[in-house]
Amino acid sequence: MAEKGSGNMENNSSGDAVPGRTEQILCQPCSSKDKQTVADVFCSICDEFQCMDCSNIHKTYAFMKNHKLVNAKDIKEKPVWFDMKGLDQCDEHQEVLKFFCEDENQLCCSTCAIVDHRKCHSVVEIQKIAGRSALTSSELKASVQDIREKAETVVRYTKSSKEQLDQDVKEVSLTIIRMRDNVMKMFDDLERSVAKDAESFKTETLNKLTKKQSDNEKHIADATKSLETIDNVHQNGTPSQQFILKHKMKKQVDELSSNVDKECQRLETVTISFDFDETLKIPPLLISDYIPGQLTLKYSVPEAVKPITPVDPIVKLTKITSIDLKQTGDDVEEPLYSGLDFLPDGRLVAVDNKNKKCLIYNEKLQKVGSYQLSYMPLSVVAVSEEEVAITSTSYCTIDFLRVSKSNEITFIRKCKVMTKYGSICMKDERNFVVGAYDDTRPVRIVSLSGEEKDFNIKFPNKKYPIGNSACTYIRDSDKVVLTDSDEHTVYIYDIKSNARVVVKDDQIKEPRGVAVDTSDYILVCSNEINSIVQISQTGRILSSYKLDMKRPYIVCVSKDKSLIAVSSNLNGGRKLQLLKVTY
Repeated sequence: MAEKGSGNMENNSSGDAVPGRTEQILCQPCSSKDKQTVADVFCSICDEFQCMDCSNIHKTYAFMKNHKLVNAKDIKEKPVWFDMKGLDQCDEHQEVLKFFCEDENQLCCSTCAIVDHRKCHSVVEIQKIAGRSALTSSELKASVQDIREKAETVVRYTKSSKEQLDQDVKEVSLTIIRMRDNVMKMFDDLERSVAKDAESFKTETLNKLTKKQSDNEKHIADATKSLETIDNVHQNGTPSQQFILKHKMKKQVDELSSNVDKECQRLETVTISFDFDETLKIPPLLISDYIPGQLTLKYSVPEAVKPITPVDPIVKLTKITSIDLKQTGDDVEEPLYSGLDFLPDGRLVAVDNKNKKCLIYNEKLQKVGSYQLSYMPLSVVAVSEEEVAITSTSYCTIDFLRVSKSNEITFIRKCKVMTKYGSICMKDERNFVVGAYDDTRPVRIVSLSGEEKDFNIKFPNKKYPIGNSACTYIRDSDKVVLTDSDEHTVYIYDIKSNARVVVKDDQIKEPRGVAVDTSDYILVCSNEINSIVQISQTGRILSSYKLDMKRPYIVCVSKDKSLIAVSSNLNGGRKLQLLKVTY
């Protein structure tokens, strides 16, 4: 389309000429800057009306010295131009493309040529090289036609695919309708079969429970009768009679006590449930051939009952060495080690929350490496032989650092996440288990690349402040352990069954750091009573080791399970200790 170009010419006449008014042509570069400046010249190469100041650029750059400038008053209108629909405009500066940089094979406007290509050796005017273009219009047209034909092929294919997809969806509905009657029959058979087994189990169990109840009601009656006899003799009998009663009844009381203790140890909670398999075989099938689920008959010890004689191995801790964590060198505060973990070769990694450091200790707790961080770290975990991951108090990030065999620490990468995390441990080779703070999902899974997802666990609807909880993971049994400092409680969640064990005990006060020991038992820092408490996965307290430090805060176990490291958070008396694990 051919039309006349505009040069921002401002004609002060409206209709017929008015005496005393003159025609004004404005400078185009100035107009683009919202300045109203009368044009003095017109450059046919730049295709612009320019004021004297703007036209001086022709004297500055050698490639513009051959531009022909004429008096603006001699130009009434620009030459005819073809509307390129914006193709002749610079994408960055919205100016007409007038130059071509042969060094970088790029079209340029005046600004591009001056600013971006001033160091290039061959910036030429387009009109001088336009006839040398190797790509003819016919070749360009053929390429575009080829593209259109391929796109049309794609459209035809996708239309066919959509039609086939519509047919497939309809067939799915028909298939489901055909399956439905068979499925309903299968579930009717299943209901009858499972109900029969469950009823049989209930009858058998009720008989046992009834006998247990009856036996213990007799124990209650015997104990009540004995108490009445003891009270009667104590109030009315002579000293001799009281003495005789004591020795006469001792055997009877011992026997009764033994029987009741045995009954307490054998206390069981009997439950019955039905869990479907994750996948079901396609029916129709005889119920005898396949039951799409599993009937679970479960016996569990209630939390309130503690067996008298423990059968689990008791961990024994022996202190190897200890150091005081004091402010030294470039420390701005007394060190607070908020995270600990052992590297596979036995070196200990610690993060200092107060002084923003990552540190390395050898087997004698001698500091052999240090790295200054830009944030306050919270926890650390060894990812591999020479790599650790660190969580932060300030940012939703997990940083990865390299710890070389020569104890040099270098930054590897930063992994951005959506949640602020504190405690961190390895779930498997590709995922972490992390403890979140100020979030109703206190424990989550994060991949090494930063992908976050939740456990299929119903946690309490509670947000833990920073430092008030910690978590760990027991890989072999697929269990999550969570400490609650405010509630003096340790929670053990079974991922497979979605069951929860709640551990509360006088030996657990302000539980903080948590780790897993040699036999997959749980070690918890009991902060208020200065102890490490060993807990079984069923929630039984196995042992409590009194530490030679106050306010134990973080605990970790070496990869060979032979050592543990503990740090404390007591202001003015913080320590780091190494202990040997034996049974």
